[in-house]
Amino acid sequence: MAINTKKVLLGGLAAAVVLNVVDYIVYDHILATRMTAAADAFKPGLGAQMMSGNAVIGYVLTDLVIGMLLVWTYAAIRPRFGPGMRTATYAALLFWVLGFLSAMGSMQTGMMSAKLWGATMAVLLGNLLIAAWVGARIYTEEAAAA
Repeated sequence: MAINTKKVLLGGLAAAVVLNVVDYIVYDHILATRMTAAADAFKPGLGAQMMSGNAVIGYVLTDLVIGMLLVWTYAAIRPRFGPGMRTATYAALLFWVLGFLSAMGSMQTGMMSAKLWGATMAVLLGNLLIAAWVGARIYTEEAAAA
């Protein structure tokens, strides 16, 4: 059965909204001071640069792409694992592992402390799970013709 592209786009957009809202709340309010301090300790002025207009546009677009790929991955593995939250969780965990490995450099280079890195990894996991669950609720496939 073919992937329902329209539903991937709709579910991916919904997942991207979740990712962006959570990122905004966490990184602009809850962890903003710690993230800015860590960035400025690594390179003076980096904290402000990370919150500039161009950077924010980049974050929004990145979340859009991640949301689309997250729901596309869910749709791709759905025939093997079945529809539902468990399969969406598998897709989210795949993306979390990739993000975990990718973000290790931030800690290893001293850009952020292990504690701050751990907090961002916990946020990433929760954010991806919620986004995948929302996207999976929207994604459906057409019934097979009899």
